[in-house]
Amino acid sequence: MRHRIGIQDLGALAGLLLVLAYVAFEIEVFRTEGAMSDAQRRIALNESLLLGGILVLGLLIFAIRRYRDLRSEIARRSAAECKARELAYRDPLTGLANRREFEDSLRRAAAAPPEAGCSHAVFLLDLNGFKQINDTYGHGVGDEVLVICAQRLMSAVRQDAFVARIGGDEFVILAEHLLGPEAAASIAMRILHRFERPVATGHAEHPVSVGIGIALMPGDAQEAEEALRKADVALYRAKAERRSAFRFFEEEMDRLLREREAMERDLKRAMQGGRIEPRYRPSFDLGTGGVVGFEAVPCWTGDSGEEIPPERFLPIAQETGLIHELAAQVLEAACRAATRWPDAITLSMDVLPGQIKDRNLGQSILATLERTGLDPRRFEVEIAESTIVHDLEAAKAALGPLRSAGVGIALDNFGTGYSNLYHMREFRIDKVKIARRLVENMGEEEADRMVRALAGLGHGLGLAVSADGLDNTEELGLLLASGVREGQGSGELVTGAEADRLVSRVPA
Repeated sequence: MRHRIGIQDLGALAGLLLVLAYVAFEIEVFRTEGAMSDAQRRIALNESLLLGGILVLGLLIFAIRRYRDLRSEIARRSAAECKARELAYRDPLTGLANRREFEDSLRRAAAAPPEAGCSHAVFLLDLNGFKQINDTYGHGVGDEVLVICAQRLMSAVRQDAFVARIGGDEFVILAEHLLGPEAAASIAMRILHRFERPVATGHAEHPVSVGIGIALMPGDAQEAEEALRKADVALYRAKAERRSAFRFFEEEMDRLLREREAMERDLKRAMQGGRIEPRYRPSFDLGTGGVVGFEAVPCWTGDSGEEIPPERFLPIAQETGLIHELAAQVLEAACRAATRWPDAITLSMDVLPGQIKDRNLGQSILATLERTGLDPRRFEVEIAESTIVHDLEAAKAALGPLRSAGVGIALDNFGTGYSNLYHMREFRIDKVKIARRLVENMGEEEADRMVRALAGLGHGLGLAVSADGLDNTEELGLLLASGVREGQGSGELVTGAEADRLVSRVPA
């Protein structure tokens, strides 16, 4: 628009000057023809030349100004285009390439296979401990750490390697024409060496380790997207080390991860279809043999009727956040079943580490108890020692309302070496369950001493003591001699109908 207006102004000015020149010529030549002397004619001619010179000079000045304006406009547009290109292809924090530019480069590399005996290598990196830095020191320090880490990566690779930040604390490197896996391993080792020193900022020194997943083209993948996905599979293995480590892609790990993804999809469908139901592990009075309670355990019946054990799907539910909905479904069904049992029979259920993060957990459980009509005094939550130790404050905040409402708190896996008297006092435990591995080894002198000591500690603190994994009469006698009066077997779980039959002889 600006250029169009300038040209229109130039045309208007030229038209106006032509009109004036025509009028002057008309007056000076035609209307005064024959009435002018030679001197007057010379003066008129000089005036015309002067007018023409002024016109030419004005047009020249205008053209020069327009030329300068056009050059400035072109320079501004070029700068804006360069800035837009930089924003589109560069990470503004670290100055590295971003995901878009990396994917373009990776596609070009995939389209140009390396020479025989060589490989293109994709390194996918993730910083361990970065989230803690962000949470503790703030995003400003976190950004400073990312910039320093980017500089370390650039210094660890050769000049023709392509380094990019693809989001958060994830980086990726493309190194082309490497002489096999050994050359890729050498690059990974240099990177790990750069991260041996803590990252120093103005506030503190931050230990940062790095996990690296490596995929080779064309050995592991032919296409760009496939190479990046397989590097991610390898990174999953490296991060499991919880320290600086690198791993190459392996088909077996890829198969396991695909099975896990399939199980996650099936788990979601099973939850929607109501196929996750409670099964029950009975607790017995070791003196009389009578049932005193049941522990509800989530169980999944597959499409073909097979039972999928909890240890297979519960870790997936925790990792994906499905554990909250799953536990709520199982708890509601178990509470409704428990309302059919005599008042002397209690119901218990594990609280898993993933649930402790939910500060509304206690209120949610109490709402379920109220909705189903189960007396809170008949319900007990079981929490592992390791969960309390790792996040005592979160456990207290989440389960505090339950304690106030009369719900019992049992410490599971007691004797595994995590908790101490401080934790037990702070958390206000009602019962301890001696760990299964100790009970199963009873008959051995060391295990017997340990069980007696744990039972004595529990009784000394005024707590109920239970034993997990009771299988034979020898163990029963030793537990009774140690003062343990309640225990659970390690046999198969029972259905709701079977639980009803077990409690049918218990007085209401």
